[in-house]
Amino acid sequence: MSEFDLWMSLLKEDLVEFAQNLVRIPSISGHEEEIIRFAAQQMHGLGYDEIRIDGMGNLLGRIGSGEKAILFDSHVDTVAVTDEDQWEVPPFSGAIVDGYLYGRGSVDMKSSVAASIYAGALAKKLGWNDGKTVYVSCTVLEEDCDGENLKHLFQEQNLRPDYVVICEPSENKIALGHKGKAQVTIKTHGISAHGSAPEKGVNAIYEMAEIIRRVEEQSGRLMQQDAPRGSLAMTYISSRAASLNAIPAMCDAYLDRRVAPGETEEVIREELDQLIQGKNAAWHVEPVTRRSWTGLEINYQPFHLAWKIDLDHELTRACMVAYQAVYGSPPGEFVFWDFSTNAVTPVSMGIPTIGFGPGDYKLAHMCNERCKVDQIVEACNFYARLIWAI
Repeated sequence: MSEFDLWMSLLKEDLVEFAQNLVRIPSISGHEEEIIRFAAQQMHGLGYDEIRIDGMGNLLGRIGSGEKAILFDSHVDTVAVTDEDQWEVPPFSGAIVDGYLYGRGSVDMKSSVAASIYAGALAKKLGWNDGKTVYVSCTVLEEDCDGENLKHLFQEQNLRPDYVVICEPSENKIALGHKGKAQVTIKTHGISAHGSAPEKGVNAIYEMAEIIRRVEEQSGRLMQQDAPRGSLAMTYISSRAASLNAIPAMCDAYLDRRVAPGETEEVIREELDQLIQGKNAAWHVEPVTRRSWTGLEINYQPFHLAWKIDLDHELTRACMVAYQAVYGSPPGEFVFWDFSTNAVTPVSMGIPTIGFGPGDYKLAHMCNERCKVDQIVEACNFYARLIWAI
C-alpha cells in the first residue's frame, strides 16, 4: 500500500463523518455561524497553519506558505427546507442510505466542504504542498449573492491566489465554466384613473403586455441556438394601483437572463433596450441586499458574463493529471454548468478558475437531496492530487 493510500484509508472514515456532521447543522443563507465555527474547529484539528474568519463571516484556512497559491472554495449556506414531510430520509439527519449521504446541503455543497478541507490536510501529511500555499475557503451567502463572499474575502485579506477551484457539484467531472446571468426588472409607467373611466388613464399593465410578447419571442429565438445557449424567462409580474378599482400606474416584471459564452454586456443591454423600445418603460439590474451572520450588509449586482477555461490551460492540464491518478483514465467528458457560482469573482479578476465537485447538481435544492459517499472520497483524492500536480 502506498503512503497516499495508507493516509487515505486512515482519513476516509473521519472525512465521511465530518460530511455527515456538516449536513446535521442547518445553515440557511445568513445563518451560517454555527457551521463556520464547526468547520474552523475541524481545520484546527487537522493541523491547518492558519485559520481566519473575515468580517462577512467567511472562513479561510491556509496550509503552507509557498510561492504558488491555489484556493479551493465551497459555500456552506443552503436554501431552506419547506417540504420536510416529503423527505424519505430526514433532511438534517446526515444519514447514509444505500451509499448516499442524505440531507439538505449534501450536494450543494457540504460534501465539497468536507472533501476540500481534508484534501488540504492530506496534502500536508504527504508533503505535496511543498513550495505552495493551499487555501480552503468556506463561504457564506452564496445562494443569493454568488461571488460577493470571495470579493469580500480577497479584499479584506489582501488575497490573490494563482488558481481557484470552485467545488460546486459536477459529479466529479471537470467543469470548464458556466453561463452568466442578469437579474433584471422592467418597470412600465401609466396614469392612474378610476376603473369606471379607463379612457382617462394609461394602464401600465397594457404597456407591459407588448413587452411580455417580445420576451416570449426572444426566448424562442434563444432556444433555437446551439448549446450552450442563453435563455430568457419572465418569472414574476406585479402591478400597483390606488385600489382594485383604479387603473394601475405602475407594473413590474422580473426577467431571468442566462448568458451564453460569447454574449457580451453590450449584447445583453441592447436586447433589453429592444424589449422596451417604444414603451413608457425602463429596465435595471435588480440589486440584492442581504445581511451576513456577522451583521455586515451586502449589496449585490447580479449581472455576470459567462466564462470558460481553455482545455490547454496549465490548470486544466493539472486537473487532467489529477483525474487520471484518481480514476486510472483521462476524463471522458467535461462539464459546463448552467448555473452561476462564486467563480464570477476570480474570473473577473483574471484568476484562472475551474470547477470540480461531488454530487449531481440536479439534486441541489431538491427533496431527498443526496450525494454518493464514494464521490466525496474521490473528490478529496482529486483535490489532494491537484495540489501535487499544479
